[in-house]
Amino acid sequence: MHAKSFDTTVNIIETDAAGVAALRLPRDDLMLEQVEGPDRFGVAEGPFDHYERTLAVDELDDGRFRVTETIDWKVAIPVWEPLFRPLMRAMSRRSEPPDPTPAGEIVSPPWWAPPARIDARAATILSRLCVISMLAGYLGTLLSQTLSFAADEFGASSTAQGTVLAVVRIGVLLSVALAFMADRRGRRALVLVCAFGGVAMATLGAVAPNLFVLTATQTVSRGFATALALLLAVIAAEEMPAGARAYGASVLTMTAALGAGGAVALVSLADLAPWAWRIPYVAPIFVLPAIKAVHSQVPESRRFVTPHGKATMAGHRGRLALLATAAFLGLLFYAPVSQFQVDFLREEHGFSSPMITLYTMVTMTPGGIGVIVGGRLADTKGRRIVGAIGTIGGALLVTLTYQLAGAGIWLTAICGSIIGALTVPALAVYGPELFPTALRARANGWITAAGVAGSATGLRLAGQMRDHFDSYGPAIAMLAIGPLLVAVLVVAFYPETARVELEDLNPEDQVSGTESIVGAPSTGVSGLFSGRRRQAGDPVADG
Repeated sequence: MHAKSFDTTVNIIETDAAGVAALRLPRDDLMLEQVEGPDRFGVAEGPFDHYERTLAVDELDDGRFRVTETIDWKVAIPVWEPLFRPLMRAMSRRSEPPDPTPAGEIVSPPWWAPPARIDARAATILSRLCVISMLAGYLGTLLSQTLSFAADEFGASSTAQGTVLAVVRIGVLLSVALAFMADRRGRRALVLVCAFGGVAMATLGAVAPNLFVLTATQTVSRGFATALALLLAVIAAEEMPAGARAYGASVLTMTAALGAGGAVALVSLADLAPWAWRIPYVAPIFVLPAIKAVHSQVPESRRFVTPHGKATMAGHRGRLALLATAAFLGLLFYAPVSQFQVDFLREEHGFSSPMITLYTMVTMTPGGIGVIVGGRLADTKGRRIVGAIGTIGGALLVTLTYQLAGAGIWLTAICGSIIGALTVPALAVYGPELFPTALRARANGWITAAGVAGSATGLRLAGQMRDHFDSYGPAIAMLAIGPLLVAVLVVAFYPETARVELEDLNPEDQVSGTESIVGAPSTGVSGLFSGRRRQAGDPVADG
């Protein structure tokens, strides 16, 4: 006999006949129950590997009833299950019958759950993608957290640091090539290639004899890491239901930030010796076995393996230009803000490496609140308003941080982290949403490339202005025009994609038999961004 691998919740409820009738109704909230026998229910849809609810009804002397409700369950959330088990246990407990829900009323899920119900496959895949996302976040943060210390060892100026941070962006060409391969060969295999390639090249950076070699290794490593993050976002969008795609983007962002936090924590060792900044470059090699084990249980994206239409980029240039422009303008500002933060704190405020770690943890961790709230609001209220508010508010607060000293830089950084994080799930999900399956990865590769061009431009300008003004404040203030223009684009031209199926946003994927639709169904800004649902009589809808 094997020990049971699921949790059991027992609720004893005393109620009247109406209460018994309410308990005998299938639940329709986080899960959708189905009747499997007298007073026995299973799960028709929901994030469970195992679920069974049974009722034992005993009549009492006063005409009331004692109902013993037994629920056996196991959530389909591998790796992260210990975090969600207490929440699920609390949700399954009750001491009275449920209130009857009016027909057609939407039951609001708990704050920690997706806004739309997801099944076991989606929950399992997203959980495993989040593990891999930690590695992408770590690799993407490594250089920015260590470059200031490496520059001291190699005798490099702020301008040289800006040049390094700009040059490594060339690695995006590798990301674009990998994205093209992912549209042809599938997403899954490329995820493992990116993970191993990124770690291998990062490890070589640990023995770099000069800034040139460190730049070369990080160029390739960052290329793999960028492609890895891109592919994870694509897979999540292709697996999550229409009402929870921003939620998927938000949890991937959260776990990437957790991985980045690991890099920040290790950087606290950098003051131990002139060479100690190299330690974080070696660390990720030890997590590769775990990454490989998790990856082995991630299937190929269901939308990639499902027959989908062929498409060319010709009909999607309007969407591509819009998102690429926004990516360029946004990272023109946010790249120097994040990449020069360590140097800003060391050179202008005299922070030690442990103090930098503390500052980063204290000011950036609250951003998780913004990510969670932003993901939920983007799925329930819409992407555009959330994205615009987060973009403007975050940019203004972060800019103010670079103008202040003392307690002011802590307070504005915390507030900017929360407000700015609203933008991440609201806008990041547009890339995977607005392109058909056959183009999704490569289109996002080009959007990423545009963002990298913006970050390289911003880093170069910020480095030069820092040397000119002997302060980062004026540089960051001038570059803040970028996100303000992004907000204008979002309000004026972005479509509303919340709760719209990918196939409705991309009619090429609505194929009948072996037929494919090539190109977009319409031209011009209004046609490209309409995002309307199919109507009866539409040629695409009727096949």
